[in-house]
Amino acid sequence: MSLPRITVLILLLTLGLSTVAGEPSIPVVDESEKIDVYVIPITDAISQPNLFVLRRGLKEAINNDVEMILLDMDTPGGRVDVTLEMMEMLAKFDGITATYINPDAISAGSFIAAATQEIYFAPGGKMGASAVIQGGGQEVPETARMKVESYLRANIRSITEDYPFRSEVIRAMLDADFELKIGEEVIKPAGELLTLTASEAIREYSESPDDLAQPLLGNGIYDSTGALLNDRFGDGNYEIKDFHLTYSEVIAKWMNTFTPALLGIGMLMLFFEFKSPGFGVFGILGIVLLGVFFISQHIAGLAGNEVILFFALGIILVFAELFFFPGTLIFALSGLACIFGSLLWAMLDMWPGEPINVSPDLLAEPIVNLVFGLSIAVAGAFLLSRFFHGSWIERKLVLAEAAGGDSQTLRAERESHLPPSGSTGTAITDLFPSGRVEIGGHRYEARSALGTIDKGSPIRVKKAVDFSLIVEPDQHARA
Repeated sequence: MSLPRITVLILLLTLGLSTVAGEPSIPVVDESEKIDVYVIPITDAISQPNLFVLRRGLKEAINNDVEMILLDMDTPGGRVDVTLEMMEMLAKFDGITATYINPDAISAGSFIAAATQEIYFAPGGKMGASAVIQGGGQEVPETARMKVESYLRANIRSITEDYPFRSEVIRAMLDADFELKIGEEVIKPAGELLTLTASEAIREYSESPDDLAQPLLGNGIYDSTGALLNDRFGDGNYEIKDFHLTYSEVIAKWMNTFTPALLGIGMLMLFFEFKSPGFGVFGILGIVLLGVFFISQHIAGLAGNEVILFFALGIILVFAELFFFPGTLIFALSGLACIFGSLLWAMLDMWPGEPINVSPDLLAEPIVNLVFGLSIAVAGAFLLSRFFHGSWIERKLVLAEAAGGDSQTLRAERESHLPPSGSTGTAITDLFPSGRVEIGGHRYEARSALGTIDKGSPIRVKKAVDFSLIVEPDQHARA
C-alpha cells in the first residue's frame, strides 16, 4: 500500500466522520444573559429513536450549561424499558425540566412527563391511561403486571416527592383499582383508569380548607412552546434550540440497530482493501460503513468527534509500523489499541461531568457488539479468501488495482496478474514479515514465508495467497 493511498484512506475516514400568555413581566436582557432552552421532540411510539434524541439533547445541554429542557410531547405510549431509561436520563440534568403535552401523553408518555419538574398542556391536551400492556395491545399476565407497576410507582414516587398530588395522580392513571381522592372530593373512582384533559390537569385542589390550593398536575395551558416560554421568562429573554432528526440522521438512527454488522462488514472491507493494491471499491465501502457506524452512535447520544480522531490516530500508527518502523511492534500495538479502543468507546454511554465508572453494566453491551463485529470480520475474511481466491471476482476487484507509480504503470498493471511462483525480484521494504517487493518493474504486497527479509535482498515468489505474495530469499541470486 502506497503512502498516497494511506493518506486517502485516513482523510476520507476522518472527513466522513457533525396562547395563553400575559404581558412579559421580565425586562429584555442582553444576549449573554438570555436563558438557553433546548426543545426536544418526543413523538410517535416511545422507542429507541426517542431515547437517542433525548440522550443526545441532554448531553449537549449539560456540556453547554443550558438552563432548561422542554419536551415537546405527542405520544400514544410505548416500551416500558425505554421509558425507564428516559426517566433516569432526565434526573441527570440539573436545570429546569418541563414537558409540553402537544396534544397527547398517553401511557408511557405520562410517566416521562411526570419525571419532569413542570408539565404544560396545549389546548385539548390529554394525559393518562397508563396501564401496562404488551406490544400488541394484549393484557400482561397479572404477576408480571404487578411487578412492573410496582417498579414504575416506586420510580414515580422517588422523583415526585416535591409535588403533592403527582404520585397519586400517576398511580390513578396506572391502577384501575385505585381511588384518587383529595380531601372530600373523589377525582377518580375505583374501576377505571384516569385520563386528564388540560383543564382538569390545572384545576386546583387542597387536602383541607386550611391548606393552600395547588394545581392537580399541570402548570398551565398554552397555544405553543413560544407562548409558554414568553410567559415563563419574558419575550426575548430566551434562546431556543430545537432538536429534530434530519433525513440522514433518521437513516443513521435506523442503522444503529445493526451496530455489530456495520463494524464487522466495515472492518472486513478495509481488510480486503489493505490486502489489495490500489484504492477501490473495498476501501470506499469500508469507509462508508464505519462512517455510518460512528454517525449512528453520535445520533444515539454516544460517540463524539474525539472518538473519530482517536480511530484515525490508530490507523496512522499501524501504517507507521508497516512502512516506517517495521518490526518495532510498539506502533502496531498502540495503533490497534487505539482502533479497538475507539470502537468500544463509541458505544459507551458516558455523561458529561460524571466520573467514569467502569462497570459491567457500562461495558457489557459494547463488548458484546465489538466481539460480534470482529467475529463477522474474521469469518468473512476466511470465507472470502478461501472461496474467492483465484476467481474472476478476485481478478476483477482486487488484482486489477495493482499499486505503483504513474498512470501508465497503473494501466499496465491492471492488464497483468500476480507473478507466478518462481518469479524473482527485490524487497523494496523490510519484510517483517510483511512488506513490499518489486518484480518486473511492478510493486506488490508480500510477506516472508519464514523469518524476515531485509530491504534490498533478492527474493523469489513461493506462492500467492490472500491477494498477496508469499516470498522467500533467492538463495541462487546470493550465491
